[in-house]
Amino acid sequence: MRITLLMILFAIIASPMFGQELPDDYLSPEFHKERREALREKLPKNSVAVMFANPVRNRANDVDFIYHQDPNFYYLTGYKEPHSILVIFSEDQKEEGESFNEILFAQSRDPRMEMWNGRRLGVKGVKEKLGFSMVKDHKEFKDYSLSFNKFDKVLFIDFHEDVRDNPRDEADLYDLKKQFKEKASIPADFNATSNRIYATLSDPNMDFQAKKRQIYAMTRWNPGAMDDPIIREFMSVQDNEMAMKVIQKAPKTKLDAHTLPMLMGQLRETKTEEELVLLRKAADISAVGQIEVMKAMHPNMSETEVQGIHEFVFKKYGAEYEGYPSIVGGGNNGCILHYIENNKPRLGGDLVLMDLGAEYHGYTADVTRTIPANGKFTEEQKIIYNIVLEAQQAGFEECTVGNDFRAPNQVAQEIINKRLVEYGIVKEGERHNYFPHGVSHYVGLDVHDPGTYEPFKPNTVITVEPGIYIPDGSPCDKKWWGIAVRIEDDILITEKGWENLSGRAPRSVEEIEKMMAQPSPLDAFVLPKLGEN
Repeated sequence: MRITLLMILFAIIASPMFGQELPDDYLSPEFHKERREALREKLPKNSVAVMFANPVRNRANDVDFIYHQDPNFYYLTGYKEPHSILVIFSEDQKEEGESFNEILFAQSRDPRMEMWNGRRLGVKGVKEKLGFSMVKDHKEFKDYSLSFNKFDKVLFIDFHEDVRDNPRDEADLYDLKKQFKEKASIPADFNATSNRIYATLSDPNMDFQAKKRQIYAMTRWNPGAMDDPIIREFMSVQDNEMAMKVIQKAPKTKLDAHTLPMLMGQLRETKTEEELVLLRKAADISAVGQIEVMKAMHPNMSETEVQGIHEFVFKKYGAEYEGYPSIVGGGNNGCILHYIENNKPRLGGDLVLMDLGAEYHGYTADVTRTIPANGKFTEEQKIIYNIVLEAQQAGFEECTVGNDFRAPNQVAQEIINKRLVEYGIVKEGERHNYFPHGVSHYVGLDVHDPGTYEPFKPNTVITVEPGIYIPDGSPCDKKWWGIAVRIEDDILITEKGWENLSGRAPRSVEEIEKMMAQPSPLDAFVLPKLGEN
């Protein structure tokens, strides 16, 4: 009876009438295949790269967070399911007369689980939908005869030991990582930072002082790596001759946790035309969200309601998620850079800093506007706003191919510092924390997308987001307290110059006030009071 029930469930899930109508503008299987080929061309000879799907994260009790695939994994596969592994070989391999250069170990079909939690592609579905020729069930990885010892390099991305083990599933992500560590002979005390440092030590293109600076930067956030006696000894040497002697002591290993993330950053930094279509749409949706909130805003609105309008617009245009937790900070709350509580019940005459980005088919925008809740900037708000706007516009002009990645930040810092002095908010040469962040990062599958941070290349997308934040209690005139302004846009850098992908959303004081004076379709949307019948 149990077998019959499972067969019926499987037939229902697999049948055309149970099919799913999907958007027709996802990235194509050819895109993902081309990205795998691009990675393969960068791999060292006789090497293998291993990549894992993201873990499932628990929210509370038996409820999980909505699953989100690891961006690198999705970029290379288009596969959105957990508990899976991608293996890419630098050269062709042979198995039973068949030649292949990649394997995807996919999550098993399971009719009972699919009835509760959604459809799975399984081996057959991955072959048909995603265009892989060599696909195996993830349960086969444990006993699959793959000798990592024959490769000169085994490339992977550092493990985060925070994955739960489901004792009822012998091929969940916890077990797959454990099995890979055993197959690749990865020691229990493996330290990815130390691994990267050893690679730095052997770099022939860096002198020992440059290596020291690089090692210091790498160990700032992982000071435990300095416990390694070889690394500690290298950091104490004073001349190149002694440095070379220490370098000779560094252990040689085929395990490599630094090259794969570096290569993925190189690939993802430059966007293809297919990616730009999705990024443009994500940015445009986010800009429309800002516009509709400008029209709907009023002093009695709450931060939560503002967030809801933005996210409603995202959903209305088919954006599946937000690219990051939405930030809506009224008044002094805007001085918290990543403020996500969004629970102030009334905005009154506050400036409202709104940093929200739609995620459309995996690609996220990152757009910020700051507007007065009552529709009119005060004189002090207008002064601070225009300083930030001037700094942003100057940053745009630095977004040219070949220019230093830090150039937009440098010019923005210079303008903001100069203007703060002119208005008496700080003294000449005084160190302050009113502009505590940089203005640019890459945008793509991650809101902080990986990249090289080298001089600008064509078809890269970055943010330009200067800001000024003057919290209550700051050492300046009280009239400036609680003013927080950030203006952020997504900028495409091309051979012809820069393009503002989110430019539809008004930026100037005059444009914002004019937009806020327009009627909103939400003006007529009045809900009944709770508790009334």
